Amino acid sequence: MLNRDDALLLIVDVQGKLASLVHDNDVLQKNISKLIRACRILQVPVLYTEQYPKGLGPTVTPLKDLLAEESPFEKLSFSCCGAEGFMDYLRKLNRNEVLVTGIETHVCVYQTAVELIEYGYNVHLIVDAVSSRTPENRDIGVHCIENAGAWLKSTEMVIFELLKIAEGEDFKAISGIIKE
Repeated sequence: MLNRDDALLLIVDVQGKLASLVHDNDVLQKNISKLIRACRILQVPVLYTEQYPKGLGPTVTPLKDLLAEESPFEKLSFSCCGAEGFMDYLRKLNRNEVLVTGIETHVCVYQTAVELIEYGYNVHLIVDAVSSRTPENRDIGVHCIENAGAWLKSTEMVIFELLKIAEGEDFKAISGIIKE
């Protein structure tokens, strides 16, 4: 079971025109938005990356607005682990449960998830918060990430797993997010 004190949310490269070209991009962005807002309430750190933003553009505006407190890790490597300062920052957070979202599932998300597993992190792939330009590439990426040792989860599953109990102010705030 996830524990909010051990978890962090990672959003991989939801940026520029590519974000509008991926399969079910509306669902992807809606679920990542829910995860960001729930993580804020539950005090779970949020990290995000941008793949070559000069060429591909910045993180999409609806998500960027929710991420105003953070700066992106810019990268040229497909894996987030290759971004300058990323692994050092991850180690400083001292959290071993990484909730992975973003695009594209079969490239950057896949390489990041596998590398994090190799570094000893527990990866939880949020299946309804990842995508690729084609559903086939998304499905292949999900399959390979699962075979590498990641947990497959949904947005709601992760939020309720972090929440743990159906009472209190956190539950009330998160219930509103889930119902959207």
